[in-house]
Amino acid sequence: MNSIDEVVARARFGESGLLPAIIQQHDTREVLMLGYMDAEALRRTLTEGRVTFWSRSRLEYWRKGDTSGNVQYVRGAALDCDGDTLLVQVEQVGPACHTGARSCFDVDPLEPVVAPVAEPGEDAS
Repeated sequence: MNSIDEVVARARFGESGLLPAIIQQHDTREVLMLGYMDAEALRRTLTEGRVTFWSRSRLEYWRKGDTSGNVQYVRGAALDCDGDTLLVQVEQVGPACHTGARSCFDVDPLEPVVAPVAEPGEDAS
């Protein structure tokens, strides 16, 4: 088991000092949102059991749900293979998106932008 300090030291924060954090519902694996954390936000997330982000627009820490009640309880977390992206598995209470949608990715679904690939054995023409 790693200490919080070891995890923070392993994380590779970008030039802006931030780490992208993908937020995922722990039981359904639904991707809910993307936020950013600096070292302190990561430390708070891993020690307090609630997801804390760094707001790039307001230049302050914020916890999902402090004003809306739509809380994210941490159920697990993992750095990716390069240590430059964090996956946080949560128990989401209420919608995750500020628009009121369950997921931030429900708001603007795109039509397919890549042609379908033929299955093996199918004629691709």
